[in-house]
Amino acid sequence: MPGRRRAAALAAVLFPPQVRAWALPTEGALTPQAVRRVAREAALNTDDKAAQALSEDWGIKLDGKQINRWAFRLGLRLQAERDAEVTASESGRRPAAPENPPALLVIGPDGGRVQMEEKDPETGSRWREDKVLTVTSYVPGDGKEKAPEPLVTTHVASMAKTEEFGRIARVEAERRGWKQAAQVLVIADCGNWIDPLVEREFPGSERIADWSHAKEHLYECGRAMSDGKHTPEAQARAKYWTDLLWAGKTAEVVAHLKQGSRELGKPQPQDGRDHPRRSMAQNVGYFEKNQAHMHYPEYRAKGWPIGSGNTEAGVKQFNKRVKGTEQFWSAEGVEAILCLRGLWLSQDGRWAAYWRNRPAYVKRAA
Repeated sequence: MPGRRRAAALAAVLFPPQVRAWALPTEGALTPQAVRRVAREAALNTDDKAAQALSEDWGIKLDGKQINRWAFRLGLRLQAERDAEVTASESGRRPAAPENPPALLVIGPDGGRVQMEEKDPETGSRWREDKVLTVTSYVPGDGKEKAPEPLVTTHVASMAKTEEFGRIARVEAERRGWKQAAQVLVIADCGNWIDPLVEREFPGSERIADWSHAKEHLYECGRAMSDGKHTPEAQARAKYWTDLLWAGKTAEVVAHLKQGSRELGKPQPQDGRDHPRRSMAQNVGYFEKNQAHMHYPEYRAKGWPIGSGNTEAGVKQFNKRVKGTEQFWSAEGVEAILCLRGLWLSQDGRWAAYWRNRPAYVKRAA
C-alpha cells in the first residue's frame, strides 16, 4: 500500500488533473510536456520499451498497454489532421510552400512490411505493405566531381490504398515545394503501384528508375542464365550488362536479355515464380517497359541523383518501429504509429513545431 500511495502522489505531481482536449484515456492527465514525451517514446520504441523508459524517468509504474492507448489517441489525431489537409488541398487550399523554393526536389515512393492481427482472406498471410514516401531537397552536383548533396528529407507512411496514398503523397510534396522547385525528380523502383501513382499525382516530373534496383534486376538475369546459380560466369555476364546500362546503352541491354530469354525458352505453366525462364522473361519486360527512365549518363551529367537510397533508408526506419515477428497490428493501430513515426523522422523541424503550436489541454472550468 505505501508503494501505491507514493505512485499516486507522484502521478498527481506529474499529471495534474486537467480537462483533456486530446481525448486521452483516463489513467492519467498528462501535462503538455508529458504528452510530447509519450509521443516521442511511442514513435521510437515498442509499447513495452516505451513504458519501461517512462517508468524509470518518472518514477511510476506504467505498462505497455497504457502507452499503446495514449499513443493510439495521439496518432489518431495526427491522422485526422493529415486527412483534413488532403481534403483542403483538393478544395484548393494548398499547404504553405517553403519561402525558398528548392533547386532540386526528389520524390521517392516505396513500400515496407507490416504484420497484421488478421490474415488477408485472399493470400492467407498476415503481412501487408505499408506505403512510404520521402521528399528530399538537394543541391545539384556539377556533373563531374561534385556529387548531388541531399539537404532535408521528410517522411510520410500509411496503410492506405494506392489512390488515397497518392493524395497524401501529393500534399507532402506540395508542402516541400513541388510546384515551385526548379527541378523535380521521382526516383523509385518501377513497382506495380508506383508508376500509376506518379503519373496521376506528379505529372510532368522527371521519372528515373532507381539505379540500384535496375542493377539488381541485371544480376537476377545473370543468375537465370546460369540455371539460377551464383556463378563467376553469372557475375561476369551481369557486370557486362551493368556497364552497358551505366553507359546509357539500354537498347543493347534489352537485346542481350531478349537473346538470353530465347535461349532459355518461354516460361512453362509448371515453372515456379523464381524459375530462370520466368525470371528472364519478366526482366525483359521490365527493361523494355522502363528504358525511357534509364538515361543514366544524362542524369549524371545534369548533377542529379540516380538512386533511391534516401527512400530505402526511410523504409528501414519505419520497419524498425512497426515490423517485427512479435508485433501484430490492427489497421487503426499501425496507422496511428506510422503517423507519429513520420512526424519524428522528418528533418524539417515539424516535430518541434507541432508540439509547440498545439496546446494539449484546456483549463478546467471553475
